[in-house]
Amino acid sequence: MSNCIIALGSNLGDKAANIDKAIALLTEPGDVKLVDRSRNYATEPWGKTDQDWFINAAIAVTTKLAPKDLLARCKDIERRMGRVPTEKWGPRIIDLDLLVYGNVAMDDPVLVLPHPHIGARAFVLAPLMDIAPDRVIAGRRVRDMHAAIDATGVRAVD
Repeated sequence: MSNCIIALGSNLGDKAANIDKAIALLTEPGDVKLVDRSRNYATEPWGKTDQDWFINAAIAVTTKLAPKDLLARCKDIERRMGRVPTEKWGPRIIDLDLLVYGNVAMDDPVLVLPHPHIGARAFVLAPLMDIAPDRVIAGRRVRDMHAAIDATGVRAVD
């Protein structure tokens, strides 16, 4: 079994319910087991700022699925929940990002692990502080990455 971390975000509809539904869809087949879940965080939009705020969370899971198969499951859930790819960083009913898959490092056109932007995004690091503050990702502890960024505009809502 591999230990993985997935980030979730939503800024359309019932955001918190969208996060909960995505987690249920991810784990219901039984081959992905939920180990831990962060609180929900209200976050300002990033990249494209003229849109509604987000709810973000992170989950730790274990799975025997291969990295690309887990990514495919995440993308399938996005489609099933009604996400239609439009503009980059635009509004979305749900977004699932595979951040970490065990200690796997890969740079593939389809999947880069660990996710290359973890250390630059407060909306990812705040939830990670709940579930994996001492996890080392790409040579840096989550708590150190979190301390080094501006987390203004990120607040726990649970």
